[in-house]
Amino acid sequence: MAYKSFSRRLKPACPQKGWKMDQELLKAERAILKQIARKFTNFGKKRQNLIPILQMVQEELAYLSPEALNMVAGYLELPKSEIYGVATFYNQFRFQPPGKHPIKVCLGTACHVRAGDIILENFERKLKICDGETSEDREFSLERVACVGCCALAPVAVIGETVHGHMAPSKVEGLLLRIEIEKEMQAREKQKNESGQA
Repeated sequence: MAYKSFSRRLKPACPQKGWKMDQELLKAERAILKQIARKFTNFGKKRQNLIPILQMVQEELAYLSPEALNMVAGYLELPKSEIYGVATFYNQFRFQPPGKHPIKVCLGTACHVRAGDIILENFERKLKICDGETSEDREFSLERVACVGCCALAPVAVIGETVHGHMAPSKVEGLLLRIEIEKEMQAREKQKNESGQA
């Protein structure tokens, strides 16, 4: 009797995207990088200061951009490859900017057995980004997490600080639609206030 192999469903690879940034974000990021450069002087130019400097950069910028890593390498007079090697070793460091609406999908044991991976795939499909990425407009970032401590509500997704339990694929679109509606309502309110002041 021949044994049939059961292969698990393979997730399609995410397309590699070039990062686009609008000019307003670029200006804001450049200003933050200048502030960061001034803060380097609080640290000695010793290799032992690498991790505290990277932590400071991420605290200020919210992630480690290639430009920031180059600045750190220049300040500490260390090869860029060494800076990158240390930064990629630790899970605490991000290399993608966080979105305004960070989404964390739990894939801990309880969520995993209740199809948390399908919830993650639905977010990836709807947002057109993969786990660990940020949308080009920086509205959303998506990441898988090991556990959020709400096992009774499995499967769980956390958007911002709000926990959404008993997730189903159909709920994904509704949550994203709610965020878009709230954004439109805020834009209308802002426009209304600006036109009322004129």
